[in-house]
Amino acid sequence: MGGKWQKGVHMDKESGVKVHGWVSEIRDLGKVRFIVIRNWNEKVQLTLKRGVTPDNLFDITEGLTQESVIEATGRELKEKRAKSVDREILPRIIKIHSVSQSKLPLDPNWKVPALLPTRLDNRPLDLRRPEIQAIFKIEFSLINGMEDWLRNNGFMRVFTPAIIGAASESGAEVFKVQYFNRNAYLRQDPQLHRQLTILGGFERIYDLGVNWRAELSHTPRHLSEFRSMAVEMAFIENEQDTMRVEEELIKAGMRRVIEERKKELRILNIEMSLPETPFPELRFPQVYDILEEMGKEIRYGDDYDTESEKLLWEYIKQDYHANFFFVNRFPFKVKPFYVMKEGGMWARSVDLLYKGLELSSGGQREHRYDVLISQIIEKGLDPKSLEWFTKFFAYGAPPHGGFAIGIERLAMKLLDLNNIKEATLFPRDPEKILP
Repeated sequence: MGGKWQKGVHMDKESGVKVHGWVSEIRDLGKVRFIVIRNWNEKVQLTLKRGVTPDNLFDITEGLTQESVIEATGRELKEKRAKSVDREILPRIIKIHSVSQSKLPLDPNWKVPALLPTRLDNRPLDLRRPEIQAIFKIEFSLINGMEDWLRNNGFMRVFTPAIIGAASESGAEVFKVQYFNRNAYLRQDPQLHRQLTILGGFERIYDLGVNWRAELSHTPRHLSEFRSMAVEMAFIENEQDTMRVEEELIKAGMRRVIEERKKELRILNIEMSLPETPFPELRFPQVYDILEEMGKEIRYGDDYDTESEKLLWEYIKQDYHANFFFVNRFPFKVKPFYVMKEGGMWARSVDLLYKGLELSSGGQREHRYDVLISQIIEKGLDPKSLEWFTKFFAYGAPPHGGFAIGIERLAMKLLDLNNIKEATLFPRDPEKILP
């Protein structure tokens, strides 16, 4: 007969409440047997009482193991006795879908904690933990909030190629792939194709997709495969326009998390509040002076390092009481050919940092064809190899700019995780490609 779904539990008018999940705990007291199951919404206790619930349920559940998958139908108790569960049910029917082996490579109940390598080797078991599921539910709401803001502000989602015929950025490693009878590459960033889409007359776009970098990096902030929210917009005045969009985008994502994920934030013991806007902005060359005052000397015209990012955060916290901040006008020599120059030496290139970690790069692009070609030559690149990209700038290009926010990095820092791999379902690094 007809039933309905409510809070992840099936309500059947004839049979009562139907629940399903993985067995988390079994306690046998003789005349009473408690079976706690977990699904991605809640924990439910099945209470089997001799003389109250059918006797065959004791036979069916005899020898049941942790992590077995079962389904139960019965009557929900209005007042549950167990404080550690969300609801309690007197079952009438129990169906066993799958019996787990008793020896587990990882304990989803976390009575025996595991190190991150073990967790990642046994990721499906690790993902059953409510704390881990909370991370990805928050990430889901974060992305939804950002996407909704973009749609509500006139941005259209597009899908740019993941396989490209030439490396999209100089200086970064790329993954080669065999593409029929020739070599191709996995994209490092949807940057250049976003720009070409702008040249196609699309004025406000975003691409939410996967990127790859073949860097031999073994740090808590690097992945070989990562996702980004990449935004591009036409007819901007300057890079400040991209910065105002980016900070509102961050706020919209965080606002959605606060509204939708109170339970998950509580599970992770995270207190989240919206940052004030506009975010503080630091600029080169003043950045050199700030770092020198903090005991870090960077040669004039050079880029800073990861230690400098943390020092700048300390400066921002002290002077602005903020965690998000922009760094603008980087030295042109350390930036790609497509950025717009400012004053000959600097670039309208903007990084967004949060708690001392770079989350995104962006800014204003160079849209003038002759200047673009001259910058390619200045970088020591072959204009012919980039003609597939640059030739369309000769047919009319508006002032434009954008940015790409690393989703996993943002989630990692918002949730105070120790490693970016914790914010990735199945992370890829130089060693790990399975499972």
